[in-house]
Amino acid sequence: MKICVTNIAGDVFTMEVSPELELLNFKALCEFDCGVLSQQCAVIHNGVLLKDPNKTLGAYGVKDGDMILLQQTQQLPSPQQGNPGLLNLDFSQIQVPGSSQQPRQQSQLPSLQQAQQQAAASNETDPAKIREMLLSNPHQLSLLKERNRPLADALLSGNLELFSEVLEKQRKERAERELMQIRMMNADPFDPDAQQQIAETIRLKNVEANMETAMEHAPESFGQVVMLYIDVKVNSHPVKAFVDSGAQMTIMSQACAERCNIMRLVDKRWAGIAKGVGVQKIIGRVHLGQIQIGPDFLQSSFAILEDQPMDMLLGLDMLKRHQCCIDLKNNILKIGTTGTATPFLGEAELPACARLNQSESLEKTSIETEDKQLAEALTRSAQDIAGPSTSSSETQDSLQSCPFPESTIGELTAMGFQRDEVITELRKQNGNKQMAMAALFAKNLKLPGQ
Repeated sequence: MKICVTNIAGDVFTMEVSPELELLNFKALCEFDCGVLSQQCAVIHNGVLLKDPNKTLGAYGVKDGDMILLQQTQQLPSPQQGNPGLLNLDFSQIQVPGSSQQPRQQSQLPSLQQAQQQAAASNETDPAKIREMLLSNPHQLSLLKERNRPLADALLSGNLELFSEVLEKQRKERAERELMQIRMMNADPFDPDAQQQIAETIRLKNVEANMETAMEHAPESFGQVVMLYIDVKVNSHPVKAFVDSGAQMTIMSQACAERCNIMRLVDKRWAGIAKGVGVQKIIGRVHLGQIQIGPDFLQSSFAILEDQPMDMLLGLDMLKRHQCCIDLKNNILKIGTTGTATPFLGEAELPACARLNQSESLEKTSIETEDKQLAEALTRSAQDIAGPSTSSSETQDSLQSCPFPESTIGELTAMGFQRDEVITELRKQNGNKQMAMAALFAKNLKLPGQ
């Protein structure tokens, strides 16, 4: 049968054993395969310590596929240590007659070696020396960027104090982890907290092994992907457009719309809120505009966003309307309605906003920030619709102190108008019911197709 053997350090071994194998022989086999001395080995199966060395594994209930934990119990004196009673004796001060100069020379040699070791240790712990060593070795610097991004950022910032702070923090965390491992080795194996810490240590080792495998077999997954941009023209103005099939609509920034002279076509009745990775205010919509991609002129609508870092984003509405195909093999965008193709831009041709580190921008955007931005955007939209002279407190006061008869208000609300709209119009018309009714019908009149 096959069983899995693990230890406190998280190493896992697979062993082929017989159910008739005795516990004593199993410990000897583990000493050969796992490197754990049989005299120092405690075998645990399903939370039960196996004590009888002459009992077989099958008698203990070990089955095919079971997990067995090995724990090191105590350190026995090695044969080289000799008599335990002589372990603490110091023979360095004993002088042999006739060789008085020898101990002095021997005492000077360890002091020289100790000084050299202290100097080497000081260089290893000096943040300035470590910083110079990493900056002078491009290979080590590239590995540091991949495996320890916070320390690499502190190193490249040029601030020695920041680098020392991050380095010291990581050293303390590493010392705490090592201390925790020592505590786990000496902890009670039946303690649930110790078992949980052992499981977490095994999980972290598996994560580290998975990352090392990915770096060896798929190193391209750690690089930054170049986004898909193409050159277009809007109203004869060149624009670098981002092709995003995950966006629902085609959008354009307010600055780009002003640069292309199409702000005069913006319909502000389509104002609203766009929420994705962040929250932004939609100023309005251009219902029909022309985009020149190569020799072709294509029609599309644009949603104009107030604070948008990208000039233009081609969304799924435009891509589906013109049957576009993103060909990553040939690095081109095929337009099905015209049969033409345009190449995607290279990394050197991308705009400045596309070269930002996307992971850093996503880390800075949290759920609380999005909710705050959404609330602010909704407040601005409500103020724009209500007008600058109308506030929520004024509207509430006006509704509470209504000087008009309820019969007049009831007649107008029966026509389908809201009560607050009726009271507002009656105030504007000084209580004239006919004028207020005409104003309400004029405001709520919609053209066909709207």
